[in-house]
Amino acid sequence: MQEWLEGLHPAILALIKVLLFVVPLLMLVPGLIWWERRLLSWMQDRIGPNRTGTITLKSGKKIKLFGLLQPIADGIKLFFKEDVTPNSIDRLIYFLAPAIALFPAFALGGTVPLGPSYGIYGLLTPIANVDIGVLYFLAISSLGVYGVVLGGYASNNKYSLMGGLRGSAQLISYELAMGVSLACIVMASGSLRLTDILKTQEQALWGAVPWLQNWFIFTPFGLLSAVIFGICMVAETNRVPFDLPEAENEIIAGYHTEYSSMKFAVYFMGEYAAMFVFSGIFATVFVGGYNLLPINWEYLMDSQWVGQFATLMHNLQYWLAPLVFLFKCAVGITFYIWFRATLPRLRYDQLMSLGWKNLLPTAVLNFIVVAIWILVTKIHSTLMGIVAGALAYVLLYFLFKSFLGATRDKPILQKRTLDYMPEPPKPQSNPVTGA
Repeated sequence: MQEWLEGLHPAILALIKVLLFVVPLLMLVPGLIWWERRLLSWMQDRIGPNRTGTITLKSGKKIKLFGLLQPIADGIKLFFKEDVTPNSIDRLIYFLAPAIALFPAFALGGTVPLGPSYGIYGLLTPIANVDIGVLYFLAISSLGVYGVVLGGYASNNKYSLMGGLRGSAQLISYELAMGVSLACIVMASGSLRLTDILKTQEQALWGAVPWLQNWFIFTPFGLLSAVIFGICMVAETNRVPFDLPEAENEIIAGYHTEYSSMKFAVYFMGEYAAMFVFSGIFATVFVGGYNLLPINWEYLMDSQWVGQFATLMHNLQYWLAPLVFLFKCAVGITFYIWFRATLPRLRYDQLMSLGWKNLLPTAVLNFIVVAIWILVTKIHSTLMGIVAGALAYVLLYFLFKSFLGATRDKPILQKRTLDYMPEPPKPQSNPVTGA
């Protein structure tokens, strides 16, 4: 198989790589919708999504489909539903906006490695090993808001326009924190490529434990960056609690209020595809990507005691790499759904305050600690670098707390109380007329 792929024309090989990514991603969207309904129904104690579609045979035997018919019925409904297009719209932008919203998921997914960079996986994934992978991710991910803004603008609807403007203002609040959190990982790995970031995670943990992999989520700065990036990626995909651009209790459905039929379905597909791709990027940057466990099997292969088992696990990890990656993406999707079932929607001022006053300062302080750790490690030793990083965390934590205390002296929003209207004065009798 590998020799046959190597003999193909580069254009044909590129087409195969694109199809192997795009087609499964589109096919996964109904499954993601089904999984969200199932999980929400378990959390909210609802029967329908878990039992609908049960088929009863003449013999009385019941075949349970566990709600699988619901996504199929939704697809058929959206495909055959009447396509209503308002009259006074900007037609070109109106029809182009859903495609723009779907574009970032495919453009970003093509840079994510689904397997090791050698053997057959080295020929098939990633589609493009971009030299500036992290910068490319930040640039393309920010384009997704154009689908929101242009859809709201072109609809000629005040609620849609308000949802689009919310999306653009929301982008400014979290994009800087996301970029700085990834800059910490870039500084620690010394490369912008996602494949190089993965190779860095396959090295010795903290540079001191050779049989464990250095997944960034196991490092203090990586864990903090992962939390910040996780919050920002939820906001990037406009999911609860950051679904302000489509808050149904405030602005009907926001930017896609005037969309119906397949145009609405494209927006829907773009959202779920983006959730999947962002989960994959999180897995690649912070939790070892396609690696099954944070264990360096290549190092243990030379061991006299566990050498054979390590060889077996190394080969198993190689062939199961895409499935492991998909499993980690499924865990990310589960967290998205968990947030939706647990957290209420934030107010707009709360969103802005979270992005500017909490996430961004924390990410910047984390960036400073990573720089100190790398500098001290190169000058002295790994142990001294860890000690210097820990002391920097303690010092910057107290500085950050003092900063928050200084800004809380005068709250931005004053507390409001409900003032009852006073009773109207009683009419007095006229002493002259007696009325």
